[in-house]
Amino acid sequence: MATIRDVAKKAGVSVTTVSRALNGYSDVNEKTRERIKQIARELSYSPNLLARSLVMKKTKTIGLLVSGLRIEGSKDNFTFEVLCGVNDCAGDLGYELVLISTDSKKQQEKTYNQLCKERKVEGVILQGIKTDDPYLDEVLKSDIPCILIDIPMESESVGYVTTDNKMGAQTAVEHLTKLGHRNIGMVNGHSQAFVSQERLEGYQQALEKNGLVFNGNYVVDGAFLEETAEQVTTDLLQEHPEITALFCASDLMAMGAIRAAKKMGKTLPDDLSIVGFDNIILSAYCTPSLSTVAQDRYQLGVEATILLTNMLEGNLAKKSKVLHTDFIKRESTTENHS
Repeated sequence: MATIRDVAKKAGVSVTTVSRALNGYSDVNEKTRERIKQIARELSYSPNLLARSLVMKKTKTIGLLVSGLRIEGSKDNFTFEVLCGVNDCAGDLGYELVLISTDSKKQQEKTYNQLCKERKVEGVILQGIKTDDPYLDEVLKSDIPCILIDIPMESESVGYVTTDNKMGAQTAVEHLTKLGHRNIGMVNGHSQAFVSQERLEGYQQALEKNGLVFNGNYVVDGAFLEETAEQVTTDLLQEHPEITALFCASDLMAMGAIRAAKKMGKTLPDDLSIVGFDNIILSAYCTPSLSTVAQDRYQLGVEATILLTNMLEGNLAKKSKVLHTDFIKRESTTENHS
């Protein structure tokens, strides 16, 4: 296996010059740098990352810390798509990625700072955190650079990337009002999720904008789970048969709502129109196909990585990014005929 000395000998330069060329130092002539890189490739030279991190006091490693990683979430692919965005972008920018899993219980056993030091990460992208999780407060007080996904909070070392959840929800509900629906229910996620709070606000704003009175009894929580959403939708429609349309805060919950409506003998979308949120792959293939609000989960991961690496490299000009949504009309919504 080739060493840095082999590269230096063939290039006719010092070991220090090779090191500085491969680590991006600006005091190396660009022509020399390219020649050294070419020789390194020819010799299949791979730098010792551990040794390099000790010299530079940087690991060039970031962590994707996911809270609440469960098999139930595999259907919507949210974490996987964010992970792909982070992984691809980190690789392009020359960073290694470590996936770290946690939950509310683990967060009480080990502090956020301890976890980051153990994993030797320079910065963290945090996804799936709840408003009442211990790590949220620790992250905001820590000096470890961090980008939160779907948590619009900032501190000196913390930024965020999110989707415009309010506007997405508002667009979904306004689609239903334009179809003539006046009694519109909502299957939300849970109160500990920032996206739930924002999508509820968007739902309320759309009702108000279209002259409809908000009815708290029309809103139920489905915990972002298909089975839970099926149960709460059944209860909601039994208690309020006047409801002709539902806005669900995730596609997965919308699928539970569709199943509940069918079991109750309702014809979709004639008896009940349903809109989801996310545009997961399954939304185009369920029956009826689901009208939904599309958000780009892959891009969430990309943008989070760009912001984090900018922070790590001293570029603090921008620490947040809000992505737009698109509304996709499919078969699950139609005009209200009642």
